[in-house]
Amino acid sequence: MGHIAYIGIGSNLGDKLHHCEKAISEILKIDRHKLIAKSSFFKTQPIGYTSQDWFVNGVIKIVTDLEAPELLRTLKTIEFQLGRTENIRWGPRTIDLDILFFDDIEIHIEELQIPHPLIQDRQFVLIPLAEIDQNLIHPVLKKTVQELLNSFIEDQGVEKI
Repeated sequence: MGHIAYIGIGSNLGDKLHHCEKAISEILKIDRHKLIAKSSFFKTQPIGYTSQDWFVNGVIKIVTDLEAPELLRTLKTIEFQLGRTENIRWGPRTIDLDILFFDDIEIHIEELQIPHPLIQDRQFVLIPLAEIDQNLIHPVLKKTVQELLNSFIEDQGVEKI
């Protein structure tokens, strides 16, 4: 019937909320994609490279007939169409689309790491993920999204919009 994919969405340039909504719309225009769940959007402080504007972040859960590498290529095409340019690592971007989980499998190839290797370190990913599927189990860490979220000691500045 297809694969279950969780996709992280973020933007911190221009009309951030619009870019996120437009990206979801473009993902769902693909006839082999069906939306299962969509989180709220959250205003989040930048991590890593902090000299930039805050982000808008969210997560969607879809069913797709695409295999993970093909889904990644599709998401990269959408990023390009929405004006994303490669710049400094964790720097400003019109749109950022990341495959967080794909079924319950692990993929380790040069262009794609699934589950996304930084999920457990990012409240801006875990909070929207927990909103749509708090009992989702990380296939490597063997903890639920809610358990990963509960392990945070400090707040990373994530506010529901």
